[in-house]
Amino acid sequence: MYQSFIGLEVHIHLLTKTKVFCGCRSAFGDEPNTNICPVCMGYPGVLPSLNAEALRMGCVVAAALNCAIPERTWFERKQYFYPDMPKNYQISQFASPLGRDGYLDIEGRGIQKQVRIKECHLEEDAGKMIHTGAASLLDYNRAGMALLEIVTEPDMETGEEAELFIQQLRRLVRYLGVCDGNMEEGSLRADANVSINRAGRGLGNKVEIKNLNSSRFVRLGLTYEILRQSALLDAGKPVVQETRLWNQNRDQTEQMRVKENAHDYRYFPEPDLPVFAPDPAFLNAVKAGLVELPLPRTGRFERDYGLGAETAEALCDEKALADYFEEAAALAETFGLSRADGAARLANWLLTDMKRALSRAGVSPAGIGSFTLTARRLASLVSLVALERVSMKNGKQAFEEAVRDDRDPESIIKERGWERLTDSDLIGEAVRKVADAEARTVDLVKAARAAGNRKRERSLTAYLVGKVLEATGGRADPKIAGAHLNALLTPPSPQPPQPPAV
Repeated sequence: MYQSFIGLEVHIHLLTKTKVFCGCRSAFGDEPNTNICPVCMGYPGVLPSLNAEALRMGCVVAAALNCAIPERTWFERKQYFYPDMPKNYQISQFASPLGRDGYLDIEGRGIQKQVRIKECHLEEDAGKMIHTGAASLLDYNRAGMALLEIVTEPDMETGEEAELFIQQLRRLVRYLGVCDGNMEEGSLRADANVSINRAGRGLGNKVEIKNLNSSRFVRLGLTYEILRQSALLDAGKPVVQETRLWNQNRDQTEQMRVKENAHDYRYFPEPDLPVFAPDPAFLNAVKAGLVELPLPRTGRFERDYGLGAETAEALCDEKALADYFEEAAALAETFGLSRADGAARLANWLLTDMKRALSRAGVSPAGIGSFTLTARRLASLVSLVALERVSMKNGKQAFEEAVRDDRDPESIIKERGWERLTDSDLIGEAVRKVADAEARTVDLVKAARAAGNRKRERSLTAYLVGKVLEATGGRADPKIAGAHLNALLTPPSPQPPQPPAV
């Protein structure tokens, strides 16, 4: 009955060492009001100075989002009462954002859509208010941090699409190395704009939802708001243009204030900052900051390595993890594995054993590049197991020791004597000893074979092979052990009668 229109305003903290218009340290978690100066505190007579690295990072994001970078860009003052910004205006961009008219393709969970990017503009963040009972405390450390706002067109229709957009944008900026994407720390925040109307009638009255500090809350808040607005229209009541907050304790939106229009902010050009015209050197620096992005990289992993969609997506979730995988896969080929076999085996180890090891060590997948088990070490170990030079059991043990002691797993295998035993005579001797100790099982195998019960025969034979492996410390080659067992269990062929001697 109703059509929904959703647009997002996503704010990301750029990973600059200093703030965007002054030299104060830009960092999360420092003692309150320790990273401040007269500029970010808005003292009279101070002059802002643009952080060139913030501008470069912002343009890198804009380029990755397929936006056009203008020939000239400048800043404006956005006039508004900010209790957490002393000068009562924000240096932002309005008439000339550093990127416009781009798009981001989102894909996953049955969703495939292109979301248009209206603009990307650079601005300074406000401070932080902490409310404690009847008092409000102000921390200005965040005031003046470099903030890039990414504004979409109202192309999304459901909370699920908006959630997927946030998740894929977060991966993108982390890949680019311009933002850590920690929503719980406020370095990536989203405001959502939603309106509904009868199908074919265009946009309705827009409602903005703030306080969405996770992609899940984006989905829940928008889903709730669409239902709330639908109920109003069904009852013949208007939807008021306003700003609402998401109350995560009650799972509902609540009114914050009547929404201002853009002209309420009284923008005018910032007189203390000159117009910026990017030169070829700057544009080359922006181009150098671009990398292969998560979505196309996931597709390439599927094509080039033969991986399933879910596996490829899991490996490409973090750039460092995807880089590690590709380095290890290339090394596995030099160790004798085919590309597809090596990739499949490495992906399995990375997403199981390595994931657990990282978690135990308190290391995120983004930190895998500095982990004790290097890509070369993992590729070597996986190749030894795949080429059957070491058993899976001993390979797992070598993995654990290599992680614990920061050692080369191949050296551990040699030191422990865990190389695969392929000496047929030694394995044959072990088989005979097991057969003597397991005489009852041997008789059962023979009986199952005579009765044609292949399933029971295979089960009992596997048990005997396991006993041989146990007797040799997991080193015996199972194929050779199986061949010896088969020979032992197979009665000799009857000899044809010999003609009498003449």
